[in-house]
Order: sequence, then C-alpha cells, then structure tokens
Amino acid sequence: MTIVQLEYAVAVDTYRSFVLAAEKCFVTQPTLSMQIQKLEEQLEVKLFDRSRQPVIPTEIGIEVIEQARILLQESYKIKEIIEERKGELAGELKIGVIPTIAPYLLPQVIGGFMEKYPKVKLTISELTTETIIQQLKVNLLDCGILATPLHENGLTERPVFYENFVSYLSKHSPIFKKKAITTNDLDVDNLWLLNEGHCMRNQVLNICKHKNSNGAKLEYNTGSIETLIKMVDLNDGITILPELSLQDFSVKQLDKVRYFKSPEPSREVSIVTNNNFIKKRVIDALEEEILNSIPKRMKTKKKKEIIEI
Repeated sequence: MTIVQLEYAVAVDTYRSFVLAAEKCFVTQPTLSMQIQKLEEQLEVKLFDRSRQPVIPTEIGIEVIEQARILLQESYKIKEIIEERKGELAGELKIGVIPTIAPYLLPQVIGGFMEKYPKVKLTISELTTETIIQQLKVNLLDCGILATPLHENGLTERPVFYENFVSYLSKHSPIFKKKAITTNDLDVDNLWLLNEGHCMRNQVLNICKHKNSNGAKLEYNTGSIETLIKMVDLNDGITILPELSLQDFSVKQLDKVRYFKSPEPSREVSIVTNNNFIKKRVIDALEEEILNSIPKRMKTKKKKEIIEI
C-alpha cells in the first residue's frame, strides 16, 4: 500500500469517475485503475462498485477511504514541517468564498497577501455555502470564508470578524425620513432578496421572521447584491446589505442607507477548515491580512446579535 495508491482511491471517491480522477491526478486512466486494483488485492477487499455510474465506494470502501483521507492529510504535514523550518510560506492555498463576501473583502486582502508571501499561489473560487462545505469535507478546498455558525461535523470554524447588516431603501419608502430603523419597520412584501442557495437570503429572512407577508406583487430572483441595489434604485422597495458592500458607494447612494438601531443584526464571518486541515501557518497569515483590511469596529471578539443561517 502506497501514498500514491491512496491518493488515487481518494480521487475516484471525490470525482466518482475513474476517467476524471485520472485527469485530476495527471495520469492515464489505465495506470490509475491498475494501482487501485493492486491496492484492492493487497487489502483483499473491493473499494468501488464499478457496475454503478457514477462509480460509488462499497460499504467497506467508505471506511477505508475515510481513513485514507486522514492518512494523506497527515503525510502532507511533513511538507509543512519542512517549510516551517525553512521559515517561508510556499505552496498553493485553495479558498472558497461566498459571493456576498468575496467582492467586498478579497480586493482589499489579495494585494497585501501576495506582496508579503510571493511563493504562495492563491486559488480562489466564489461558491455557495453548501458547495464550500462539500468541497472542504473532501479536501478540494483548504479553507472557506463564509458566514457561520454552520453546525457541520468535520469542520472547524475560526471566527474572524462580525459584519453588520444595513438597509438600503428607495427615496419613496415611507421610512426614508428615519435616521435609523428597526426590524419592525421592514415591509416584507417590498423587500428585494437574493435567490435560494445564498445563506444571506436566510439571514435576511430571519431578521424579518416575525413579519407576515400579504403576498408581494413581484418576486425577482438574483444572486447579485449589485442587482438588488439597482432594483431599489429603479423600482423602489428596500433591500438588506452587508456593511462591507458600502465601501464604493457614492454620496447619493449613501443617502439611501439606514443603519439599524441597537442591537444591530450582524453576521459572524469565519475561516472554515476541515478538522484535519494542514497549512496552518498560511491560513494564519490569511486571517492576519483579513484583519488588517477591515474596519476596526468589526474586529471585536464580543459576539453581537448574530443572525443564524
């Protein structure tokens, strides 16, 4: 049994295809299949049900592959020990970020991080919370930046900052003249929301959970905060935005922003990793750069009124 054989078995489990697993491992499909067959012969068990499409692991295969993932993560830590002894950060860091955080946080973080750590390659993907969770569990991502808590077994959450939600409303809104609002002021039927699959949609609905809807005349599904802003600008109504999204607002747009009265609804933003994650030092460096990039008031470790997903 070799590390390579375990890597191939884990790849087949991850991609549920011998062909795709071979592509991801940069070997031919016959080579990968032969190595997995040798592994099965050595273990005297069948790891995969090849009669199914997509390929699925057998009952014993699930247990073996789960242990193989742990063994591989431990073996990768050897490289991390060597890099730490050399005193340098290097290698690749694969990050998943939800779309309601990525465009407002990452432009501030990436430049400084890459300047300080030129030997680290960042691979960043904007993904939904559900996809990030799935990819963290099978080690396709090293870490995720997303709203927590997740209540997911197998994942470790490292809270980094707390971001308030604000309201953005039309000048024709009956609450426009208010300097600050409460959740009781929100009209659910005039609220523009992100579509299903975005955790911020659930957070906003939780802010309004005590409100009853009489039935909105229009339901518009979008995955873009920028679209929500334009819908308010052009079609009236109100939407809820994360505070970091206000960074590039014009004076005219800021005039439409209303903060909530205390306690302000907010979300906890964390770096999330697999329980068996490696690359601790580079993830520590990422956290430091995030903290250097956000307003000081968001860095407080005192937990605010978090709107749970």
